[in-house]
Amino acid sequence: QLQLVESGGGLVQPGGSLRLSCAASGFTLDYYAIGWFRQAPGKEREGVSCISRSGGSTKHVESVKGRFTTSRDNAKNTVFLQMNSLKPEDTAVYYCAAMRAEYCSDYVISYAYWGQGTQVTVSS
Repeated sequence: QLQLVESGGGLVQPGGSLRLSCAASGFTLDYYAIGWFRQAPGKEREGVSCISRSGGSTKHVESVKGRFTTSRDNAKNTVFLQMNSLKPEDTAVYYCAAMRAEYCSDYVISYAYWGQGTQVTVSS
């Protein structure tokens, strides 16, 4: 079965850090660009970051620049989202998604595989 599984979410105080993981099973991530998305209650799904297939290029939405870092370890078939200096407005369900291309797309429909999501809550 081809699937992505996110982990690492949880409850953290403002200013804290979390590291999300996105692990693939049933297929190799070597051929896929990976996007991270998030969706807060009552809001549309938002693209957070993207890492190219080779790992040589990353993009982050303006609101997380300087705080979030995206990386990948193809040997472990896993992509990571390191989130530092977390703010209450970062609270959301975070999803990873894979598209078979060198670079990510801004369009959700371009992604073939999605994880089930992991909850991140930033609150004191």
